[in-house]
Amino acid sequence: MNRFVLSLATIFATVSLFSCGAQKQGTSSGNPGNGSSNTSAASGPSASDWKSAVKGTWTLNSIDRENLPSTFTIKSVFEEAPAECFVGSSWNFIGNGKGSITFNAQGTLCAPGASREIFWSIYNPGKGLGEPQFQFKKIYAGDKAKNVTTGYRLDLSYSDGNKLVMKMPLTVANGEAYLVFNFSRAN
Repeated sequence: MNRFVLSLATIFATVSLFSCGAQKQGTSSGNPGNGSSNTSAASGPSASDWKSAVKGTWTLNSIDRENLPSTFTIKSVFEEAPAECFVGSSWNFIGNGKGSITFNAQGTLCAPGASREIFWSIYNPGKGLGEPQFQFKKIYAGDKAKNVTTGYRLDLSYSDGNKLVMKMPLTVANGEAYLVFNFSRAN
């Protein structure tokens, strides 16, 4: 169980990017770096482009499994709730980094109407060190975003203004697999 939770929290920088309906592909290798420079890898959209594409309110339509063995069980996503509880949720990304996830799914372990405050940004590893990634951290009552040191990163895969796809890399016995988050713009 702990290994699974750790693998969910571990996000790698390998990604194929698609932006604005035009395919832009690129892969990265090596250390994702610690920087947050304003330059990005030459093979895809910049961090600034992604930030503009992500801002707004999105509905999570589905979570697909890519290269994930059918026997692989996912008990919790983002150490929050089962994947099915996220389907139909509303994700609000305000330009200043504040945001929220509001749950709408019915189910035994779901909490329809519950809302989780988050702080989000686009992680930019720097030129030649990988592609920008979406990152967020959960903010609990009384927390300040600057004091929260743990969070999650998702590979930015596609955006055309009305559709957004982000992938969560998972390490499994047969290599790398993904949970694929498919969003549509709500406003």
